[in-house]
Amino acid sequence: MPTFHSLSLIVEIVATLAFAASGLLAAARKRLDAFGVCMVSGVAAFGGGTLRDVLLDRRPFFWVQHPGWVWALLGLCLFALVGLRGRHLAFTERAILVPDALGLGLFSVLGTMGAWSAGMPAIVAVLMGILTAVFGGVLRDLLCNELPKAFSDHQPYAVLAFAGGWLAIGLDRLGLPESATLGLAALVTSALRLCALQWHWRLPAWRALEPESRQD
Repeated sequence: MPTFHSLSLIVEIVATLAFAASGLLAAARKRLDAFGVCMVSGVAAFGGGTLRDVLLDRRPFFWVQHPGWVWALLGLCLFALVGLRGRHLAFTERAILVPDALGLGLFSVLGTMGAWSAGMPAIVAVLMGILTAVFGGVLRDLLCNELPKAFSDHQPYAVLAFAGGWLAIGLDRLGLPESATLGLAALVTSALRLCALQWHWRLPAWRALEPESRQD
C-alpha cells in the first residue's frame, strides 16, 4: 500500500486535473477566448487548495511549490484550444459535472485530512475540506456568469463534502491506515455525488411564501 504522503500527492494531482477539466468544459461552453479558458480552468483547479493554504497559513501555496502543475494546466488548455477547437462537441452540463464530482470527493477528503493531521479540531478540519472542495467550483461558475451550482442545483454537493470529511475522520479514528482512509473516503464521496446526479437526489428547497394580496 502506498504511503499517505505519496497517495495524497497523487490525489491532489488527480483532483486538480479533474477541476481543471471542469473549468475547461465550462469555459468552452461559454466560448471564451484563450485567456478566459486558462483563467477559468486555473481558478477551478487551484482556488479551493489556495484558500485552504491561506486559512492553514501554509507557505508556499501548493501550486507554487509544484510549478509543474501550472505547466500541466497550460498544456491541457493549449491542447483543448488546438485539438478540440475545430470539432463539433456538445459541452453539456452533465459533461462538466462528472469531473466536478471526482474533484469534490478527492479535494474534500484531502482538505479534511490535511487539517486533521495538522492538529485542527474535527469540525474545523471538515470545514477546511468543504472549502477546499467547493471554492474552486464556485469561482469557476462566477467567472462564467452563472449562479454557482453548489448553491442552486438542490442536489447534494457541499453536504456530501461534509459527510466525506466526517467519514475520513471516523475511519482514521478506527485505526485504518491514512492511505486507506484517504482513498476509501474519497471514493465513497465521489460515488455518492455521481449517484445523486444519476438518480436526481434532491435536497429540500427554500419555499418562499407568496405575499398576501392587499385588501383595499
